[in-house]
Amino acid sequence: MEILYLMILCSVSLAVIFLILFIYGIKKGQFDDDESPAVRILFDSNDGNSKESKNDKKEK
Repeated sequence: MEILYLMILCSVSLAVIFLILFIYGIKKGQFDDDESPAVRILFDSNDGNSKESKNDKKEK
């Protein structure tokens, strides 16, 4: 029966650790914008600041 108390204590401690890590991730901005990085590759970057456009200008 003592092992059951130990297992409950371990599982609650593990849950608290994951909760703290989740809250830390939220405060650091890990989950702020999860859609635009996946779509960003689909857009052309026609501004003069990107490396590709600078390389294209040098080749011409």
